[in-house]
Amino acid sequence: MPPMRVLAGPGLDSLVPITDIVNTGASHSITSDLFEGEVAVNIKGFTDPDGHVLDSEYFNREERKGVTWSIQVQGRFLQTYSADDILFGNTFDKPLKLPWGSGAALKFMKFVDPTMDHDLASPTKPWALSPLISTMPYFAHAKMNYNDDKSSLVAPFPAEQSLMDDTSQLTMATVNSLDDSPASSASSSSSSLSSATSSTSTTSSKKMLDLGRKKKEPRMDNLTTAAARRSYFHETNNRRKVIFGPEDVITTDFCYGFLEFSPGLSLRLPGGVSFDLMKYWDGQPVRFVCCERKNSPNSDVVNGDSNEDPWGRIFWCIAIEPAFTTEDENVAQGVESA
Repeated sequence: MPPMRVLAGPGLDSLVPITDIVNTGASHSITSDLFEGEVAVNIKGFTDPDGHVLDSEYFNREERKGVTWSIQVQGRFLQTYSADDILFGNTFDKPLKLPWGSGAALKFMKFVDPTMDHDLASPTKPWALSPLISTMPYFAHAKMNYNDDKSSLVAPFPAEQSLMDDTSQLTMATVNSLDDSPASSASSSSSSLSSATSSTSTTSSKKMLDLGRKKKEPRMDNLTTAAARRSYFHETNNRRKVIFGPEDVITTDFCYGFLEFSPGLSLRLPGGVSFDLMKYWDGQPVRFVCCERKNSPNSDVVNGDSNEDPWGRIFWCIAIEPAFTTEDENVAQGVESA
């Protein structure tokens, strides 16, 4: 694997190196006016800028066998958003050089995550984004009370045990459950929340309506597996029923095994399809971002700010890039760069 470095931050212009904590079990804090939390990164066979190959016990865990990279995040959104308006995925600043046969890779990605939207062939800023709640392989949620200390609700991060799904408290973050909570007086984060809080129906009729809905729809508290959660939140309306805000602590682990980082950077798909990504990667950072949906009620566009990016404001970002650019190598060799 070529030497790499990893950066993290609350925005694309505020990334700082965190290479020294990759594969160590340590975390890096991220704080902004939109999000506060911690991130931890594990990459199997990671080679740092000094040429040291680092590894982690994370990859020896039985429940993570076959995984080659992991981005773990724990934190809370400081404004209210519907689960449909919080996205996760990849964004790029320049067009991608897609290899022949990349259509197979895109079909595989869509199979893994049917909620993914993308424009990876964009001539300006390619992207691929999905709702966070439906794309994450592992997702856990805990509801805080206003007097709760976040540290008392969750285990130390990252935990010594692998994250498993826990959506047992998600029903406390639904539109109906928020109607009588202090959070309902805050500015709404989705059209579904707005309609719920502006309803003039009587309390009794609303309860009857809620009971009718529960009879017709699967109960959210029955999502006992990651597969059940991802299937349930494949539906847009189900995502819009969930509202996340400062009282919701969310922990995720984005981990897969179809990217291999050692001995080289390659993409391996089922059926023996593989791509040597080093032949096509121009060195631009590979960014994993959590961001607003473009034109969501809280987005910068709606608030009057101009933003030409295909995505909304960034909550947090992890970037992986070569440790040395061509210019760095030329300088190291005593060659003046153009």
